[in-house]
Amino acid sequence: MATLGPMPQVILDANKLALWGPIWLGTVGSVSSAGVPSTKNPECFDKKQSMDFGKEVIDPSFASSLSAMLGGVPVRSPLSDYSLLPPIPDCVEIGATRIIGGVRPQNFDAAYRPDGVRVAYDSKTLNDRSSIKKNWQNMINDLATEATTVHTRFPYAIVIFVVAIPKPALMPSQEFDIIRTLERLGSRRNVLDQNHLAEAISLVLWDPNTCTIDTTVPLQSSNLRLENLSPVIFSLYMERYKGLPPHDKA
Repeated sequence: MATLGPMPQVILDANKLALWGPIWLGTVGSVSSAGVPSTKNPECFDKKQSMDFGKEVIDPSFASSLSAMLGGVPVRSPLSDYSLLPPIPDCVEIGATRIIGGVRPQNFDAAYRPDGVRVAYDSKTLNDRSSIKKNWQNMINDLATEATTVHTRFPYAIVIFVVAIPKPALMPSQEFDIIRTLERLGSRRNVLDQNHLAEAISLVLWDPNTCTIDTTVPLQSSNLRLENLSPVIFSLYMERYKGLPPHDKA
């Protein structure tokens, strides 16, 4: 029986960031999804790199911290992109995890579903100035839809998003609008709150030039700070699941 404990802070691996900064800047070779050299412009990721950045830099750190909170349960990959059950009864899943929600089926990047969905997590990236301008509002719509599809079937589920954006690609006016919108969207604290809200959202601005996280944005008071993610998740999980199997045999 796993014992619940505080969730360690989600910390992005500096060594992994150091690998991705030059790729975004275009100073090292790029590989497309077809396995051939990419002709992408500098200061952006191609489509495959955009997906791989979240998978390699953000998702493993989140899954590791969640596993520790849950008492050190194993971290496993789903059996397939379409598997509706975890590969073993009590584990954190990382990789395309299929959740059949009230709106649509959705693959999340990590999940904990020992008896149905308790935690659903996705990482999102906006990767260059053009992408942010065209797609940030579409990303907001995606976040709201993903939260809705989980909460309509699993109202006690904790839905979490981490949004990562390269700092040089973000205009000050966009930064203000994105922060204000994400703060509002990541405010679900009660199971009776609106379904389109997420329990926790973090915004990570990273600098490809220094391969570091900007520690000044969002503000210290913001619910979007990465260091605030784990305490919120732990508090809500304890409130909703403390004393229930598999953490207690009763």
